[in-house]
Amino acid sequence: MKLVTIGAFGFSEEGFFQALQEAGVDTFCDVRQRRGVRGAEYAFVNSHRLQARLAEMGIRYLHVKELAPTTAVRAQQHLADKTEKTAKRQRTHLSPAFIATYKSEILNPFDPQSLRAILPPDAEVVALFCVEREPAACHRSLIAERLAQVWGVAVENIISKQ
Repeated sequence: MKLVTIGAFGFSEEGFFQALQEAGVDTFCDVRQRRGVRGAEYAFVNSHRLQARLAEMGIRYLHVKELAPTTAVRAQQHLADKTEKTAKRQRTHLSPAFIATYKSEILNPFDPQSLRAILPPDAEVVALFCVEREPAACHRSLIAERLAQVWGVAVENIISKQ
């Protein structure tokens, strides 16, 4: 099995789905708490549209809400973004406070084998998805790091070229 991570920001609709196809993704894990994005530019990753398009492509969709940061955990990053005067779409890294809180409240208590158990047995390329362009600016990078260690799998970060 191989893990890939991908965010929506920076991709066009066509480019996003092409990137998934080129990576050979067969299972898509949405790790967002809220599965919608404001505005028309990224409407293609709103839950119903996203799931319909993935189904057309033969890619399985899973919502792994247990790995999504809670509102309280996200507040740690919002505070850091405000302090640094950084817009979410321009963020390049996660704050130390967010990382510590996310790991202690979400990631450390999570059993990676529970995710492995819900993956189809024939899953070969599993995508971890959230919206941020840069993996280091998103909790999906923390998930990928943990799963890579526990499962002994490779991780590839798919980033828009825009």
